[in-house]
Amino acid sequence: RAARATRTIVIAGVPAGLLQDEVMADILTIHFQMSRNNGGDVEEVTYPTRNKGVAYITFEDQGVVERVLKKDQHLLQDKRLPRRYPLTVTRYRHNNNVSSSPVQLIML
Repeated sequence: RAARATRTIVIAGVPAGLLQDEVMADILTIHFQMSRNNGGDVEEVTYPTRNKGVAYITFEDQGVVERVLKKDQHLLQDKRLPRRYPLTVTRYRHNNNVSSSPVQLIML
């Protein structure tokens, strides 16, 4: 379980309510697989979550997490979205299965 957590990131700022959840999960998958976003093979996207606008991305390789976190800014863009959306990407913390992301702490 800890190994999986080290391959997971928390995404905040996902535009909620614009598209069907499955479509948004697909857009997130594509974004985080692209090399220009320092991405790699995505194992799983968890969206929606209990927290509005938050998703979890688990990669097949933990090295991808480090590359994605090093990218200065992630802008989610897709022809199905009306504009580009800045995303906040943080490392998943698995203490008590709750992320230490400030967005989640506010939402709890």
